[in-house]
Amino acid sequence: MLNEQTKAPDFTLPDKDGNNVSLSDFIGKKVVLYFYPKDNTPGCTKQACAFAGAYDDFKAVNTVVIGISKDSSASHQKFADKYKLPFILLSDPELKAIQDYDVWKEKKLYGKVGMGVVRSTYIIDENGIIEKAMPKVKPDTNAAEILEYLKN
Repeated sequence: MLNEQTKAPDFTLPDKDGNNVSLSDFIGKKVVLYFYPKDNTPGCTKQACAFAGAYDDFKAVNTVVIGISKDSSASHQKFADKYKLPFILLSDPELKAIQDYDVWKEKKLYGKVGMGVVRSTYIIDENGIIEKAMPKVKPDTNAAEILEYLKN
């Protein structure tokens, strides 16, 4: 994980519609930047739906939600349509932002060791500084924990 109180690395990645989105587009707003392993898997779906359910609450505190995985824009489009996800999903197949944010790690799954995205969340302040770094978050409580943090 990157350290809190450091400059968040800027990136430009395509969204589900193929439009380029940069972190620097959101200077002046807080950004919840969450990294997740894969569209349409149980944990990632739970996490995305929790963010979707709390979307109006995030908007009310002037906060943008961005999810990043290595899935394609087409995969994100289907995922967003299927679950009516109102926030930004970015595609990072080359692992640029995923590696810049230090969430590409060795993982163990069913006894196999391989590289993958560790579910992690960053809260980035209005000036592009990492305000909070949350490693290994739980998919069903992540959105609520962040909202509680933002409201206090």
